[in-house]
Amino acid sequence: MRHIAVVDLGYGDAGKGTVVDWLCATRPVHTVVRFNGGAQAAHNVVLRDGRHHTFAQFGAGTFRPGVRTHLSRHVVVDPLALAAEADHLASVGVPDALDRLTVDGEALLATPYHRAANRAREIARGADRHGSCGLGVGETVAYGLAHPDEAPRVADCHSPALLRRRLTALRDRLTAELGPLDAPPVSDCLPAFTGFAERVAIVDRSWLAGALRAGTCVFEGAQGVLLDEWHGFHPYTTWSTTTFANADSLLAEAGQAGAATRLGVLRVTTTRHGPGPLVTEDPALPLADPHNPTNPWQGRFRFGHFDAVAHRYALAAAGGVDGLALTHLDLAGPGLRICRRYDTTDRLTPGPPGDLDRQAALTARLLRSRPLYDDAPPVDWPSTVARELAAPVVLTSHGPTAADKTPHTPLLLPSSSPPSPSFSPPSLSPPRPPLTRNPRKPNLTETALI
Repeated sequence: MRHIAVVDLGYGDAGKGTVVDWLCATRPVHTVVRFNGGAQAAHNVVLRDGRHHTFAQFGAGTFRPGVRTHLSRHVVVDPLALAAEADHLASVGVPDALDRLTVDGEALLATPYHRAANRAREIARGADRHGSCGLGVGETVAYGLAHPDEAPRVADCHSPALLRRRLTALRDRLTAELGPLDAPPVSDCLPAFTGFAERVAIVDRSWLAGALRAGTCVFEGAQGVLLDEWHGFHPYTTWSTTTFANADSLLAEAGQAGAATRLGVLRVTTTRHGPGPLVTEDPALPLADPHNPTNPWQGRFRFGHFDAVAHRYALAAAGGVDGLALTHLDLAGPGLRICRRYDTTDRLTPGPPGDLDRQAALTARLLRSRPLYDDAPPVDWPSTVARELAAPVVLTSHGPTAADKTPHTPLLLPSSSPPSPSFSPPSLSPPRPPLTRNPRKPNLTETALI
């Protein structure tokens, strides 16, 4: 049995969701494991019948019957956004998404106070915004680093008194720093979080080890390597490790180090949602993305020609891949070029994790760089990309559905072994009630992330 880890080698939005959906449609997948990010993920999946969902916290294989989602301890869990997402999934024919969900009790808990603080900070930056999604994920991570023993975690939802103390301390600290927050009282938040604990299976680390033994798992990354907290172009980054590192650590803890095929996802165009370096940006490209509109927090969705320099850097930062999934080939028109070098360099080298001054200097350099293009666009995009990145293209995609995907190697042929139906490891949650909507106040309901 071999698992599969999926990582975006760009700035995000390359098509991880549709690739994960295809994997779950073509083989018996037991569980999709989310291993970074949080509710700011936006992984679009479209079915052949036209149904569409933007997966934020649920795994992008959830349309496929029986496929579970596990939110590992590396995910920032937002119960309010999760409830809204479950509501939308139910409206498009998936009523049991919460029944197929497990959440690691050690995961950090995102709250309305984190979200309000995130938005306050981003508004205060004015023209120097970082491109945050405004959902409080980075704020949650920052608070967890500053107050590791007091940061609210998923398992705290089982203990209302403890959770009240931690939410109160969180609210008071952020209010003292930023002023009054646009967020509800703690007494209004508690029922939503305790209801979440009653409805969702909260588990410990041993759950994932059992799932990995029971069947094939797909590790689904969020954002992209070029946004990585340590290797991305600071400060236009995410508070998350977007490489394979978290997936590798989860596998190693379960005694399955190296047991995953590493799949890197790339668009045939290099894109970015929000500010920050995009060396090959070309406003003249006649392209649009209906699933990534301009919004008040990230700003506009930007298109550029294929940036081999940036993607080689991402590959090096991620530690290499077994294969590439090249998506959006339906956009490869005659005006699309490939950039093999900039006017300043043809290669970027990752530095050691933690050196943000180095990354900021790299950002400044990239903002001054200009792309250099060859005379003609590639005729065979998959072969060209494979040659430039020294990695095989093992999957191509010409559209949004699973039917639009073509595998090019036995590496991705469907498995013949079904997952074990008997796997049911212990949960930290009490027995769950029948399927009901999460109890939450109307003023806490979040808009579905679609």
